Amino acid sequence: MSCPYPLASNNRTMKSRLPLPWWMLAAAALVLAAAPAVAQEPLTQLVAATHPKVVKIYGAGGFRGLEHYQSGILVSPEGHVLTTWSYVLDTDHLLVHLADGRRLEAKLLGADPRLEMALLKLEGNDFPYFPLEPIRLDAGAKVLALSNLYGVAVFDEPVSVQHGVVAARVPLRARRGTFETPYRGPVYILDAIVNNPGAAGGAVIDRQGRLVGMIGKELRNTLTNTWINYAIPIDQLIGTIEQIKQGKFVPRSEEQQQARRPEDPVTLQRLGIVLVPDVLPKTPPFVEEVRPGSPADRAGLLPDDLILFVNGRHLVQSCEALRKELGYIPWGDPVRLTVIRGQELRELELKTR
Repeated sequence: MSCPYPLASNNRTMKSRLPLPWWMLAAAALVLAAAPAVAQEPLTQLVAATHPKVVKIYGAGGFRGLEHYQSGILVSPEGHVLTTWSYVLDTDHLLVHLADGRRLEAKLLGADPRLEMALLKLEGNDFPYFPLEPIRLDAGAKVLALSNLYGVAVFDEPVSVQHGVVAARVPLRARRGTFETPYRGPVYILDAIVNNPGAAGGAVIDRQGRLVGMIGKELRNTLTNTWINYAIPIDQLIGTIEQIKQGKFVPRSEEQQQARRPEDPVTLQRLGIVLVPDVLPKTPPFVEEVRPGSPADRAGLLPDDLILFVNGRHLVQSCEALRKELGYIPWGDPVRLTVIRGQELRELELKTR
């Protein structure tokens, strides 16, 4: 912006020219004051329309002061909430704060840790939501990221908004701390600091207000030892969201838990699996030891494998859930386990005959 009092240089000294007439200065000031407001109005309206579709999620904390909150995205009028798969969901008491101030309990409907995503369900109807469209952005596209980073928003307070640009869409090759991520698909690398604590599960939208991605967890690049800021493209998640709605990748329901158990069920001991000590309400089912010569050993199960699914359908979030799920399988039937080994996903079949 030019100064209303133009300056001229003369032998390193600055001499002021005569000012413009007062009425010209007043007119210029009015134009300059009004221009930013006019330019920002569409963006302000976009953010206001988007805020109600992003929610704050509160659940389990963790060791060493891990945050007990993250973000979520409403993706249906029936209250389906897309979010990231994390320890925050390892509780039976999930609470969701909506933009209108309501606090609702949420149920974990299903998850696919391979995509690091989960789907929650709120009771009710007519929620504001993002339609799910397979939108793909190119490098250079301008985006907005909405999330409850650092947990600064509660109840009806609006979540934080950050401006950014898509730097690239590339396959993810990264490591979270000392843990590798199982997700190996494409991500949007963002020119914005979006992967802060609490931001995971937040929405990335384009300048038309369309949902284009979900903010991922904090992640460190293994080659450069730098933190990257990324989002998982929505076109990678739509299919799994629909599958979870249809009953795939879900924990066993209360009705299913009432099903009759076989007289001779499968057990961890008979499979030759020893899990890590079950010291938390929902200790993840990591394998501590595999008995030599056992069905688990013959199938190739290894220590440190994390068991995710039983028979390709039922999600097991804890050691206790795994024990219960195996109890529905009669001895003699094969047991299919989906496990994460390092950064790889493995499907193993344990034969019990």
